[in-house]
Amino acid sequence: MTKYEAVAQAIKNDIENGLYKEGQPIPTEELLTAQYDVSRQTIRKALSLLVEDNLILKRQGSGSVVRPKRLNPRTGKIAVVATYISDYIFPSQLRAVNDVLSENKYTAVLSATRNCVCNERAILEEILKNPVDGILIEGTKSAMPNPNFDLYEKLIEMDIPVVFFNGYYPSLSGTYSVCADNQAGGAELVRHLIERGHSKIAGFFKSDDIQGHQRYSGFISELFRNGLIIPDENVFWYITETKEDLFNNPKEVLNRLGDNTAVVCYNDEVAFGLIKCLLSAGRRVPEDVAVVSFDNSNLSRISPVTITSLSYEDRNIGRIAAQKLVDILNGKEVTSEVLPWTFIQKESS
Repeated sequence: MTKYEAVAQAIKNDIENGLYKEGQPIPTEELLTAQYDVSRQTIRKALSLLVEDNLILKRQGSGSVVRPKRLNPRTGKIAVVATYISDYIFPSQLRAVNDVLSENKYTAVLSATRNCVCNERAILEEILKNPVDGILIEGTKSAMPNPNFDLYEKLIEMDIPVVFFNGYYPSLSGTYSVCADNQAGGAELVRHLIERGHSKIAGFFKSDDIQGHQRYSGFISELFRNGLIIPDENVFWYITETKEDLFNNPKEVLNRLGDNTAVVCYNDEVAFGLIKCLLSAGRRVPEDVAVVSFDNSNLSRISPVTITSLSYEDRNIGRIAAQKLVDILNGKEVTSEVLPWTFIQKESS
């Protein structure tokens, strides 16, 4: 028996003898290293063995705990909760989710919150009544205080793993997430525009989702880093409920843009609407106003002027998040993941 197998067997004996009870943390790697007088690498291999044997869970931010016995029998079902189902980038993400789950013999139970916390609550309450094996979910209004944490905590206590995709809640522990590096993306788009000679750069950002705050943070920080200051009125903020009204008054939009020669948009939906607004007012893109964006969606390709946009390339967030959830259910150790962007040059800048 190797050293790590001996350590794993010793910890297993302690679990079976009740020294460490269900849901209780086991000692840290540092303490175990001292207790068994072995290297940290040996301890890590021992813990990995215990994870494979479904005896412990390695939870992000809280170390290793004794795996609780499942409170519910396996159902073969995964709850997949998106903000929207048929709009924008969501169909491609959800197809990828379904592919991964099907390959692993799970059935996706699909629902949408429409980015409404009341809908999210109703969906979570239904899951509590009819438990599933795991939850893959996009955070609802993730930049705002969320009143549904009590339900998430109940689900976690029931040993139902939760993996967020796109939007997540930073203050909710015991969950995992897969998202894009939005702050870095905001900075990259600003650098591109500066390299193109622009010094007056406006922005459109979504205020009720965390992605909007992160993208704005990268945007404004990179402007300041380059000694560029923009008036607050040149940053357009909107929420889910006002998205459709953004370009209802083109004259007001153009007045607020003023003499800015470039715009960073929250996503391709916004960029698409802005380009149509500019063109209808006789403004040329990119000659008069350059427009850049996030997501490299189909809208970036069918726009009257194709949109320079940041892309995930083949890194589908839905696929990666679904695989992490499957790995958790198979007893594997996972971590949250932040995906880099790839810059895709098109006509709009």
